[in-house]
Amino acid sequence: MNEAESKERELARIAAAGAAPRGNASPRDCGHFDIHIDRNGSWFYRGTPINRAALVRLFSTVLERDEDGRYWLTTPAERGRITVDDAPFLAVELDCHGAGRAQSLIFRTNLDDFVTLDAAHPLRIETDSTKGGPRPYILVRNGLEARLTRPVFYALVELGREERVGDTARFGVWSTGIFFPLGQVTGDA
Repeated sequence: MNEAESKERELARIAAAGAAPRGNASPRDCGHFDIHIDRNGSWFYRGTPINRAALVRLFSTVLERDEDGRYWLTTPAERGRITVDDAPFLAVELDCHGAGRAQSLIFRTNLDDFVTLDAAHPLRIETDSTKGGPRPYILVRNGLEARLTRPVFYALVELGREERVGDTARFGVWSTGIFFPLGQVTGDA
């Protein structure tokens, strides 16, 4: 068996563990699975890209993040840590339904999850420490976020408007009746 076949067999074993019932027993800790999600949302196993989209989607359904920020693939049978460079998902598309305060903003991830910007799925914007620009994220589920790709963030900004929040003029977007700030209005302190 060559190395590629060996990797494929090991990935299939990890994926199959998701279907194995274990009753009330905790999953067996397998340490690090040597799975890595890079900044571009690509998944790798032992340095080799995982090109089967169905397998990546399956793994994404058992992906968890603990209170310490570590990422785990957890099945009923076993669990193992994985490495994530930034966020495990990318928001690659934005769809707007309605207008103004009544609009709903719906993001599609690179793994075809659909997430509506709302109280349960808020927007978070960090400042990129290397480039100084905004780095926006939306909560997908259970501590797992999707980083908005640049074109999606630009589309979001196009939908933005100025609103007064307390004593501050903020620039942001409305979704599901909630105002999500994107930043302060220039010249406002």
